[in-house]
Amino acid sequence: MGTLDGKVAVISGAARGQGRSHAVRLAQEGADIVAIDICHDIETMDYPNASAEDLDETVRLVEQLDRRIVARQADVRDAKAVKNVVEEGFATFGRLDIALPNAGIVRLGPTDDDTELQVWQDILGTNLTGAFHVVRAVVPRMIEGGRGGVIVLTGSTAGVRPIGGFAAAGLAYTASKFGLVGIGKQLANALAEHSIRVNVVHPTGVASGMTMNSAMEALQKEAQAGGANTISAMQNALPVDILQPGDISDAVAFLVSDQAKWITGVSLPVDAGFSIR
Repeated sequence: MGTLDGKVAVISGAARGQGRSHAVRLAQEGADIVAIDICHDIETMDYPNASAEDLDETVRLVEQLDRRIVARQADVRDAKAVKNVVEEGFATFGRLDIALPNAGIVRLGPTDDDTELQVWQDILGTNLTGAFHVVRAVVPRMIEGGRGGVIVLTGSTAGVRPIGGFAAAGLAYTASKFGLVGIGKQLANALAEHSIRVNVVHPTGVASGMTMNSAMEALQKEAQAGGANTISAMQNALPVDILQPGDISDAVAFLVSDQAKWITGVSLPVDAGFSIR
């Protein structure tokens, strides 16, 4: 028996990276999954998003564990699209117990005056407003079920210790992750009477589509050559350069389990000591 037998988890950004890892880990613990991912590129980003084939692979991995999954393409910036997927998941499984608003983007390279305002909107729209859309769609069904629930928001070390810089993309990313901390604490307070817990995890760099791409490689080469950029300012305290998605899933699996039944309103760095440097 798993720690999440009979429960249902809604996960955004589920086609690859941390989202896929969370889906597989929670399925291993017995949960059925409602998976959401945009599955197409956003023009202002300088690395590719996950594909429909990536989402299909998440489905295969979950079903391989003999768990059920509803997986749909939807942009978390679109509240109606998110609600439609969540409602389909509820109609299929009859309950919703866990929400992991995980979808997130960033722009790694520079922008110009013609694009930076759209970059700002796209990052905030995905990372912050998108998380709100997931929560807004799931919480009424959690309350209606009367069994409580758990929400774990995906923050970042950028929501704990800002790196600095005036670039619109970096400012938007930091603003979105600090915003999630505020939303998480307020939701934890507001939903406590319904036994719904809300916490935030703050990963350091994690191997994923956001970090393993040509735009990131360019930043790394610049930093290695002595250039000052966001990468040159990033260093974990523990001797590891980058974490794996499963490292974050370990923390998420704990937070959504009964082992954490009295933990709410917490920001949990999973950052190899990055935020203490």
